[in-house]
Amino acid sequence: MRNEAGRRPKAKRGKPKPKVMRMEEGYWEVPPGHSSQALSKMLIHPTNADTQHLDFRISCYQPRHYAEVHVHAVAENLYYVLRGKGIVELNGVKHLVEPHTIVHIPPGVRHGIFNTGLEDLVFLVVASPPYDMPELKRTGGREA
Repeated sequence: MRNEAGRRPKAKRGKPKPKVMRMEEGYWEVPPGHSSQALSKMLIHPTNADTQHLDFRISCYQPRHYAEVHVHAVAENLYYVLRGKGIVELNGVKHLVEPHTIVHIPPGVRHGIFNTGLEDLVFLVVASPPYDMPELKRTGGREA
């Protein structure tokens, strides 16, 4: 996330505030470059928590849905698969993912994730820094 001048926002002053929330308190949203049923909930992010370094979300992709192959110039990503099966493409190489699979995606690696299974593909995403990740269009859970 960058301001109008293209710079990262300055760190907040004062004592950082911790955050506790239940996953159900967030809304499912469709990130840019994702098919209509490839959903994410922003759990921890500079827009909703006192952090400047983390983007933490849970994603749920229905069968046949995906995130298009893309690249981040600066951000690195971690995926941890909780449920379902699918394929992660990393620089053109396809890898099967299933529960307890961890995927590390360094900056500059072209990647996408596809639900090729029979049930929802549910996984956690951690990214840093958050300003190099696509921003969710906040709809409050309603269609845009």
